[in-house]
Amino acid sequence: MPRTWLEVSLDRIALNYRMIQRTAGSGIETMPVVKADAYRHGATAVSQVLEREGAKWLAVSNIEEGKALRDAGIRTRILVMADRVDSDANAWSQARLTPVIHDLREIATLHPDVSYHLKIDSGMARLGTNESAETIIAAVRGTRIEGLMTHYASSANFESEQTKSQQQYFEGIRLALEEAGIRPHYLHQASTNPLHFGLRQSWGNLARPGYAIYGFVSRPQGKAPTELLDVVPALSWKAKILLTKEIPAGAPVGYGAQFVADKPMKIGILGVGYADGLPHRLGNRGQVIAAGKYARILGAVSMDVTTVDLTGTPQLNAGDSVTLLGSEGEVSIDARQMAREAGTIAYSILCGISTRVPRHYV
Repeated sequence: MPRTWLEVSLDRIALNYRMIQRTAGSGIETMPVVKADAYRHGATAVSQVLEREGAKWLAVSNIEEGKALRDAGIRTRILVMADRVDSDANAWSQARLTPVIHDLREIATLHPDVSYHLKIDSGMARLGTNESAETIIAAVRGTRIEGLMTHYASSANFESEQTKSQQQYFEGIRLALEEAGIRPHYLHQASTNPLHFGLRQSWGNLARPGYAIYGFVSRPQGKAPTELLDVVPALSWKAKILLTKEIPAGAPVGYGAQFVADKPMKIGILGVGYADGLPHRLGNRGQVIAAGKYARILGAVSMDVTTVDLTGTPQLNAGDSVTLLGSEGEVSIDARQMAREAGTIAYSILCGISTRVPRHYV
């Protein structure tokens, strides 16, 4: 067994997908987001499961991710959400990828046989066009526009009017296109949060869940509607204990002596560090699960190793393992909890797990 590893439940991925599809209903297709190596769960294995489950679409970030899935034998349709058409002009038709257009000038560079989705910048000031409806109509008329989409900036914040404003802006563009006789087949605005919080006016007929596929939903700000999705994290992260030792009171631990033992302690040196993706900021503030109990991280998280307090679990020794993310008995740590302790977001925890950490599918 390696020093540190991931355990990914493909059954949970499948169950989460089914939950999302049931929630969306028969009138809405589900497009799971598998970018960033499926949030480090493994894009190929996850996509194979989702394809078997009946997903007609998958979403990735760039051409390279899309081509990698095609090379792995994935046949379902793939939307490339954050690349330029001119980055690889032949890939779209050769790899059967569908681009998202953010700049109207790119439409003219598309091969005539390639359909595309147009992203509207409805108020996030990120990717997407913010041109007027008249300009958009002139640019897309007579082209193979298959989808119209946008993305929300604050869809879990019910103290803000931003989502409502973005919905209204998008609807205005959609109506203008419809009045001009332009009716894209797919309308999609909803990622995980609009599905989870039941914002049905933004569901359209295609939804793009990412976070929920892997077992997570965002916690709301303010008074939220009824929460709909009951999904379960699919990933656990383990690390081996490389060494245990007894240290006396007053012993400094790790770089900079950021922790000094206030009593005799048993410590464990784990084979995981910030080069593996364990956030450096967890030093002296994070914890792991050791033999079904929380165990504090002591001192700084190093590049390759991390020290934890095993005083309360004297039965553990070198060669045993602890849980960084996951559950042991009634005790659990998920990516959201680790993110709070590290002062970041759960997406960053998941996507930040290094490629040197091997995956095992269970």
